[in-house]
Amino acid sequence: MSLTVRAFRPSDAKAVADVRRAVASFLVCTPQSVAWEAANAPAAQHFRILVAELNGRVVGAAKTGLIHDSTVPGQAVANPMVHPAHRGHGAGRALLTAAEERLAALGATRILASVHEDGRSTAFADRNGYRRSRTSRYLRLDLAQTPLPPLPDRLPPGVELRSAADFGADPYPLYALDAESTSDEPCDVPGDAMSYEDWLSQTWEHPDIDLGLTTVAVVDGEPAAFSAVAADGLGRCSSATTGTKRAFRGRGLAKLAKLHALHEARAAGCTEAFTGNDTTNAPMLAINSAFGYAPYATEWRCLRDLSDVRSTGTGTGTAEGIRNPA
Repeated sequence: MSLTVRAFRPSDAKAVADVRRAVASFLVCTPQSVAWEAANAPAAQHFRILVAELNGRVVGAAKTGLIHDSTVPGQAVANPMVHPAHRGHGAGRALLTAAEERLAALGATRILASVHEDGRSTAFADRNGYRRSRTSRYLRLDLAQTPLPPLPDRLPPGVELRSAADFGADPYPLYALDAESTSDEPCDVPGDAMSYEDWLSQTWEHPDIDLGLTTVAVVDGEPAAFSAVAADGLGRCSSATTGTKRAFRGRGLAKLAKLHALHEARAAGCTEAFTGNDTTNAPMLAINSAFGYAPYATEWRCLRDLSDVRSTGTGTGTAEGIRNPA
């Protein structure tokens, strides 16, 4: 048996996407987005995908990088995944060792990882020094079989629903909306320092984000709430994030935007939708339950201090860290 860990190559994109879908089927992932992430990550993120090859076949991958869009310094993400059919050969350990040593060399002081609560993954995290912090619930909605609540016959005064694509000439108002709502999400590290340039390249231009399905609730001409949609072109979609500006909260605008986005996704041929929330985010969990979402998976956010990695030159770790959708 020959096991190696190496840097990602563009030709690995399909294999890496296959691994991610096999491990976390609630994530929308395409070969195009894998290749795009590798080629277009901000320089300050120091993003790199590592792949594990077993007898010449890609069986695992790890996204690694610094959390560059936060005011909290020294934070990083390491997220190895190994295809379930190829576990037990040391690929996860090899990926995580390489990921942790790389991040420690970049000056990271703490790693964040999201760990699927399936017994095996959480036990692996516990054994290797990861402290459990928060949990997220992932939900699934069968768009082909589950009826959605109807859209209102009449919108509130001053409110209109538009697609994100309508803002193509000037997407800055959507950046301002996303930045404000994201900064208030429950999390271990706030995403409170994303520049407009990084938002354009990492969100607006992301190949999996469907700007036509993404819905924006506009109040008297101002974008007030939105629900971003990622889609894989194979009938699956996910709520990338849903949020409302502080001044417009408590008016049901996020619920309205997300309901409209789901209706649009179903009309576009999507047959299943996924979403995820921190377990303390009771308002969004209630909205998703009202739409018919059913529990699908649970993940722990786990943390590890990297001081011991620097001192020993060795390290181990766990699963994928992602931005929690709503």
